[in-house]
Amino acid sequence: MLPSRRSLKRNIYKAMDKSRWEYKKLGDICTKLTDGSHNPPKGIEKSDYRMISSQNIFNDKIVLSDYRCLSKKDFEVEDRRTALKKGDLLLTIVGAIGRCYVLNGSEGNLTLQRSVAALTPKDNISSRYLMYFFIGNNAKLIEEAHGVAQKGIYLRQLTNLMVPVPPLDNQQRIVTELDCLNEMITLKQEQLKEFDKFAQSIFYDMFGGTDFPKFQLKEVLSKIGSGATPSGGSQSYKKEGISLIRSLNVHNNEFVYRDLAFIDDMQAKQLNNVTIEENDVLLNITGASVARCCIVPNDIIPARVNQHVAILRPRKEMILSLYLCHYLISTDEQTKLLSLSKSKAATREALPKNLLEKYVIKLPPLTLQQHFAEKISAIEAQKELIKASIAETQQLLDSRMDYYFE
Repeated sequence: MLPSRRSLKRNIYKAMDKSRWEYKKLGDICTKLTDGSHNPPKGIEKSDYRMISSQNIFNDKIVLSDYRCLSKKDFEVEDRRTALKKGDLLLTIVGAIGRCYVLNGSEGNLTLQRSVAALTPKDNISSRYLMYFFIGNNAKLIEEAHGVAQKGIYLRQLTNLMVPVPPLDNQQRIVTELDCLNEMITLKQEQLKEFDKFAQSIFYDMFGGTDFPKFQLKEVLSKIGSGATPSGGSQSYKKEGISLIRSLNVHNNEFVYRDLAFIDDMQAKQLNNVTIEENDVLLNITGASVARCCIVPNDIIPARVNQHVAILRPRKEMILSLYLCHYLISTDEQTKLLSLSKSKAATREALPKNLLEKYVIKLPPLTLQQHFAEKISAIEAQKELIKASIAETQQLLDSRMDYYFE
């Protein structure tokens, strides 16, 4: 059972004696610090060793769904490739810099591509303590990266990186504390997923088994349109100004504020045809995130969208935004949209305007939609409370990592 947030705060703010802490170079506290192959083989579907890249590593998580392979024979003759073992720390050093994961022994035979480094800490260093050190110093690692097309960290930079090294018992206490905070966040994120499942079950209960009248989207929407990226691309974005919504911000039933871009008034005028209004529904129409859908939050307006996101503006007398959004993110409709996006003639997934205009949806009476919206609004209110709690816990986690790893 996890402690309450109040008791956790009371315990972790007890002063830790840092007088016995030392600062040592990373190369001096690890028995191994190496990266992987610069030239991974292609076309081997299944073999003895899975080659892990930066795309497989996330903070405290590894995803083994997409990888290249290496035969045992090739592994043995290639001395740059080092076998990995339980307790090794994997750190991404090219592309998505600074993500890290500690091997627990269940991952099978792994080896590395060039974008990942492997570290074996000495016996007096906790692997998870070192993992949290890198998570807490992610911004510094990114700042020190080199390169133009793709930035990276050199091994010699890592070797000379200074690390605060408390006694092992202090390291273990720090890890226990940070693990606890992370587990609190994870549990609350799972609660959010359960609320989303509940909302979908309400949708199917109310609308799934009834044969309502069908309409094309162009008949129930007053606008279907996407925008463009301002001249100069991401280099032209501003630190503040008018929001520019991109596909990375649009998730199913969730708007992600992280990495929200901004443009100035002059750039926004060039995109006046895609001005966002309250209750607009956003739909990703290109790329790997195609078909993701959410309602725009009011607090980012004024806003525009780029070419990868479509505005779907409901005719209020016919269809509600909440109904449209939940209709499009339902399992059946997501399957249809994803299938339609994979045209044989297209080089990537896409939902062009002419296809969206003719897309057919079921339309229940407005009164029934309003009844559904009331139920969903109550669920969303509960979700907001959980999100606020997650933000508070995340703030506490960040402050503790700042304290330990400054």
